[in-house]
Amino acid sequence: MTTPCIGRPHDFDFLVGGTWLVANRRLRQRLVGGNDWMSFEHSFQAQVLMDGQVSIDENVFASEGFTGLTFRTLDVAARQWAIYWINSRDGLVQPPVRGGWDGDRGEFFGDDEDAGRPVHVRFLWERLGPDTARWSQDFALIGRDGAADGPWETNWVMEMRRVRQ
Repeated sequence: MTTPCIGRPHDFDFLVGGTWLVANRRLRQRLVGGNDWMSFEHSFQAQVLMDGQVSIDENVFASEGFTGLTFRTLDVAARQWAIYWINSRDGLVQPPVRGGWDGDRGEFFGDDEDAGRPVHVRFLWERLGPDTARWSQDFALIGRDGAADGPWETNWVMEMRRVRQ
């Protein structure tokens, strides 16, 4: 999937400074038409490297018993970010989503598997001010022809609030 959004150095600089407290809502079962959400909190801190071309954040999900790391790299020539995820449960780097920003809205797309089923993945980022942001993850099943087999389903939403130190 492609997006008209563009990746530029420093797009993720807004995450640096202080600790972010995050209210999570996550579907208990994905792609079954359910509406049973679990809620939990976590925190993270971020840093930017290589003059804004790399962004890293470490997430602590204390109530869920794991940590995670997001790292983002900018393909300067393609003007596109790749976002990768690793968690302490399995230590595996997940397939990236790729995209960029249009103003304060970022769109990133990729392909993955969920419970053994191939899915298209979409991350939506929203910068809502200097100390608030929202991230969501959507899946759509992949049909035999490679196209989406059904609509996007939002399965995880993070409402973020920065605590400055």
